[in-house]
Amino acid sequence: MSNFEFIPTDKQIQESNIYKFMKKHNVLTIDELSEKAKNDLEWYWKSVDEDIGVVWDEPYTKVLDDSKGIAWSKWFVNGKTNIYKSSVEKFNKTSPEKIAYYFESEDGKQSKISYSELNSKVSKLANGLKSLGVKKGDVVAIYLPMIEEAILSILAAAKIGAIQTVIFSGYSAESLHIRLKDCNAKFLIISDGFYRKGKPVSQKKSIEIAVNDTFVEKTILVPYKKIDQYTESKKIIFYDKLVSVQNDFCDTEILDSEDPLFILYTSGTTGKPKGVIHTHGGFSVFAGHQAAYLIDMQAQDTLFWPADIGWITGLVWNVYGLLMMGASAVIYDGGLDFPSSDRVWRMLSEYDATIFGISPTAVRLFKKNNVEPAKLFSLEKIKNIPTTGEPLDEDSWWWLYEKVGNKKIPIMNLSGGTEIGGAMLSVFPGMKLKPSTVGIPVPGMNLDVVDENQSPVRGKNGFLIIKSPWPAMTRGLLNDDERYLQTYWSRFKDVWFHGDYVYVDDDNLWYMRGRTDDVINVSGHRMSTAEIEHAVISQ
Repeated sequence: MSNFEFIPTDKQIQESNIYKFMKKHNVLTIDELSEKAKNDLEWYWKSVDEDIGVVWDEPYTKVLDDSKGIAWSKWFVNGKTNIYKSSVEKFNKTSPEKIAYYFESEDGKQSKISYSELNSKVSKLANGLKSLGVKKGDVVAIYLPMIEEAILSILAAAKIGAIQTVIFSGYSAESLHIRLKDCNAKFLIISDGFYRKGKPVSQKKSIEIAVNDTFVEKTILVPYKKIDQYTESKKIIFYDKLVSVQNDFCDTEILDSEDPLFILYTSGTTGKPKGVIHTHGGFSVFAGHQAAYLIDMQAQDTLFWPADIGWITGLVWNVYGLLMMGASAVIYDGGLDFPSSDRVWRMLSEYDATIFGISPTAVRLFKKNNVEPAKLFSLEKIKNIPTTGEPLDEDSWWWLYEKVGNKKIPIMNLSGGTEIGGAMLSVFPGMKLKPSTVGIPVPGMNLDVVDENQSPVRGKNGFLIIKSPWPAMTRGLLNDDERYLQTYWSRFKDVWFHGDYVYVDDDNLWYMRGRTDDVINVSGHRMSTAEIEHAVISQ
């Protein structure tokens, strides 16, 4: 007997983007949609593109070209676009006064920016970058905390056809150096320091070490918390001075669908960090798809998801996916439980957030502190709670479901990766849920769970594979085609091997069981670390 803990209401189903999309195409269930998409990938992704409203300066002549092999698939062939046109530029025209972002720093300083102001500031920075010699195809590295200028930098680079690489601001000098050198970054955008849990964080020494023996020509300094002192020079450019003399109009570069949008590095837990490459066309469609259908983001929504832009989660949902929906987001720079454990819940209530994203690690932090948010703050506006980053244990699922969602809100557990361009497994609006499930394969992605002989398995752990291409699949790995093929395509012929253990139950709900390279032999039984962790947490 199926023991579903969450049953959606008719209202939750019928008001969702995915339901409206299915209705438009005379599809009755999400299972039917998945099957239809699997049988006709090109129909599905073309329909998604049209539904989301990606702006094409020249239409693509072919949805998918896999003539060089599935590993080297190209999408929306010969189409001309720029993700900026489908996001900020679009909503600057249709809803210029709508708030795009609310910003709050750890010390409580707040600001906000409309789509019109966002477009103006991005254009000024874009012109400033061009005045420094930034050209299409140049790599601009962004090493900033979660502040307004970080968002502006990402968007300005995209607007002029430069390739951005966002590097997590908490990384060491060595980690920063490896990434700067590997991607041949010519320009680096930094801040003068920030605070974490009340303590000043200086980055100057790390930056000075990191830029040695790289191709960085100029460093742009954003004023923030005045912890580090710099002297203006030919190599150190002051951000405010740069943008103050610029025009607030800048043409958006028209790019080929396959032109790179950004390089993002995986964390490097399995060796040297891998440089993942995402493109303007494929990522536009996929990011919009992820925002619209997975977490059901709509123009009237306000997202609060404290996910750093140095990770794919932050780029998909706090930047590109969000802006393609014309929605609003709260961006917070600081410790989640500082100065007290109610910081996040106060912000959710104050900003009337409708979508609340959180990592399983953060959930465990709050659970450990015995916080009961729904009793302390008004959280009725929240309609769903996405979570990703690692497997979600059942206890944490229950805590979110009961203490935050009051047993009325779906926990939208997701799983994917930097190389995927977002999530490949997800809970969807309208689904009946069991604790900790990661839902089902995202429609348009042909996933399976197999054993060592590539035979499908159900009711026990198996290897997660992807049997068809998708628009946001990484275009190889930067400077290392051989590693790309070896890592993802060598286990089974023409099949993407993701390296995750997954379990599928009798109701076709999927569950993450950890990484295949995180396995411990216990009394002759191979157990994933996720299973061991769950056993420990449950005690």
